[in-house]
Amino acid sequence: MGYRVAVIGATGNVGREMLATLAARNFPASEVIALASERSVGMEVSYGEVDILKVRDLATFDFKGTDIALSSPGAKVSAIYSPKAAKAGCVVIDNTSHFRMDPDVPLVVPEVNPQAVADHTKRGIIANPNCSTIQMVVALKPLHDLAGIRRVVVSTYQSVSGAGKEAMDELFSQTRAIYVNDPVESKKFTKQIAFNVIPQIDVFIDDGSTKEEWKMVVETKKILDAKIAVTATCVRVPVFIGHSEAVNIECERPITVEQARAALRRAPGVAVVDHRVEGGYVSPVECVGEDQVFVSRIREDYTVENGLNFWVVSDNLRKGAALNTIQIAEVLIGEYMKAAAE
Repeated sequence: MGYRVAVIGATGNVGREMLATLAARNFPASEVIALASERSVGMEVSYGEVDILKVRDLATFDFKGTDIALSSPGAKVSAIYSPKAAKAGCVVIDNTSHFRMDPDVPLVVPEVNPQAVADHTKRGIIANPNCSTIQMVVALKPLHDLAGIRRVVVSTYQSVSGAGKEAMDELFSQTRAIYVNDPVESKKFTKQIAFNVIPQIDVFIDDGSTKEEWKMVVETKKILDAKIAVTATCVRVPVFIGHSEAVNIECERPITVEQARAALRRAPGVAVVDHRVEGGYVSPVECVGEDQVFVSRIREDYTVENGLNFWVVSDNLRKGAALNTIQIAEVLIGEYMKAAAE
């Protein structure tokens, strides 16, 4: 059986990655429709290595007869069109922040809580978590199952691609400007990003955290366990693709480095590269184009009881966005849509 699939926001970084991932994973689509705003209508986008799709107008598209929509057009646009698509009978897997904390919308990472997909019937929408949350909870899940995580302290090193194509262009143009001694202009970021780091991602909220930091806290609780205490500091770094995280956990039960390493190696979606030699870890450059969440630098934290430190790296456009969205769609058709059709 083939499914009619719409990709909303098909001309953006994540939309293009969704199209590439759909093709690479041989998703059983009878038709794939590329949707974007009116200004992108008629543009061509690649679907796999051979097929080219012409972009159609999201505003005038009729979702009736479409089975699944993979949506990444920005939160404000998604707030309008995801419910519209769901009302037409299309199941929407939404990659924006708009629906994540809606109690009637499941927030899903297939390696962590695939059973939550069952709740898609409440509103016809499934939310894809924040990219930095996804890679962290994939690594936390096997450790939580093993020793019961009580507290997480995470510092992120997030690439500019998480802020879109304009952010990537700004890093490139600023880097070039510095080398040729031209003026450096900052439009997308609050400060220069080239050869710098910025301890602000998204807007500030009342308690002094940024919204990105808040997302990591509340999303981890919704996906993994509401009892886990989480504190985050999110930093933008001059890397094009690939988010990195330094994670510290305190557990309820004793856990050794060897036990943690073994549990992570058994976990779906995780690759352990943890050699205590020069370069025996994964950096963001090495994770680009890879599906796994890479865990390195696993070591005991002697300052707390049952504590561990580790380093987590993943391609934020793949596992942090497009791949996770399509994995949700695979669970949906494998466990729910196929059963409904039968």
